[in-house]
Amino acid sequence: MRGIILAGGKGTRLLPATLITNKHLLPVYKNLMIEYPLKTLLALGIKDIIIVSGGENIGDFANILGSGKKYNARFAYLVQDEPLGIAHAVSLTKDFMGKDPFVVILGDNYFEDNISTLVNGFKSGAKVFLKEVPDPQRFGCPELVNGKISKIEEKPKEPKSNYAVTGLYFYDSTFFDKFKILKPSARGEYEITDINRLYLKEGNLDYVVLNGLWSDMGVHDTLLHVANFVKEKENQTKL
Repeated sequence: MRGIILAGGKGTRLLPATLITNKHLLPVYKNLMIEYPLKTLLALGIKDIIIVSGGENIGDFANILGSGKKYNARFAYLVQDEPLGIAHAVSLTKDFMGKDPFVVILGDNYFEDNISTLVNGFKSGAKVFLKEVPDPQRFGCPELVNGKISKIEEKPKEPKSNYAVTGLYFYDSTFFDKFKILKPSARGEYEITDINRLYLKEGNLDYVVLNGLWSDMGVHDTLLHVANFVKEKENQTKL
């Protein structure tokens, strides 16, 4: 499989730090923010990874991360000219992905779990990763019936469960055909939730529930929380 790291956005919630760089290049304890989702992909054995960002920052990623050699991987870089949503950013990678299944991860997401132990032989359909959270109304939120996802709502006022759909997705190549029939949402973006609904309609959407910490790093509090968590975890391993 190949991997996609989505690293766009203005990072306005992390101002003033993002006045000088893309938020995904900010340090989070001893690593750059983007290196945490990168480690998640590398742990899955993924070696071919494409990083998608806006044109104003793509050169910074290339300068800092390089060819991928120091990570024993191969990196490519792609510009999303307009911020038209997650599904749109993924659609731009069609030529890179070919016909093989692939993994998408948001560049500001931290996953404690070793995902490789949770996924066995993914070949077709789609798989999302759920985490129980105190505020599911902030996320894509699934309704679970008899152990299966029956519905996914985007930022629902009255959530049907306490689970959030995290920023990690497994897809087969039919993603690109599904994108062709997608229409922009009310906010003018192509929503990844709408793609997941199309897989769900086919009966091809599976899920895994995460046990360890999952967090975005897109605001000051969550960035600090992840940094402190990683520091404490590293210190524990030294004991």
